[in-house]
Amino acid sequence: MLLLAVVQGVTEFLPISSSGHLILLPVFTGYADQGPMIDIAVHVGSLLAIITYFFKDVLSFGKGGLATIGIGKADTERRLLWWIIIGTIPAVIVGLFLKTGGYLEGFRSTTLVGINLIVYGVLLGVADRIGRQVKSFEDMTLKDGLIVGLAQALALIPGTSRSGVTMTAARFLGYSRVESARFSFLLSIPAVAGAGILIIPDLMDASGDLLKEALITGALTFVAAFATMTFLMQFLRKASMMVFVIYRVAMGAALLIWF
Repeated sequence: MLLLAVVQGVTEFLPISSSGHLILLPVFTGYADQGPMIDIAVHVGSLLAIITYFFKDVLSFGKGGLATIGIGKADTERRLLWWIIIGTIPAVIVGLFLKTGGYLEGFRSTTLVGINLIVYGVLLGVADRIGRQVKSFEDMTLKDGLIVGLAQALALIPGTSRSGVTMTAARFLGYSRVESARFSFLLSIPAVAGAGILIIPDLMDASGDLLKEALITGALTFVAAFATMTFLMQFLRKASMMVFVIYRVAMGAALLIWF
């Protein structure tokens, strides 16, 4: 559980694909595959870390929600909240399709992870190299929200990286590295929350031991995720994303060669 938590907490926020690493974990360790329910449990731990780290932004979304129903005036917060909600719709639609169609298990392939690590890693490098750094999260428009939201839907395929592909889209749109990360993490809140809701039926049928494991692993993930997010936001103020690009390409190539 500790190993799962560290892998998830670190890779969820670094643009190197948390779902891809969770699939690779049993391959390299020999452990039994932890299954989708544990995967989503650790994502929920990451979600709580995001809410804690960006607590002021989450409060502003609350103000925007109240303004939507006529309580108070918070035009900027209301606009950003609705752009985030609308930007989440593509991932919700794709997620429901994959969940109800039973396609999620078919994506747990090392070959697919390897290909996606390379392809989306190269795209991240290109975006970070040519993207301007002129926008902040407060500059988000409906168009930007939809574009980054569509990119987020691609991350349901392991090896893509939700943070990586949304940062890539944001960098192409001209958001700075730090603001791209902020945009990515805030956009993930409703998407990851929705993923948690999707497994409620599975939780109802889960054994007591499995449920306990999911809760403990999620709590441990929260700690690892918060520490990693703090590191990344500071790192991006001083450095580019090239180190992550190199890691993705090297890891992807190794997977395709060895497996």
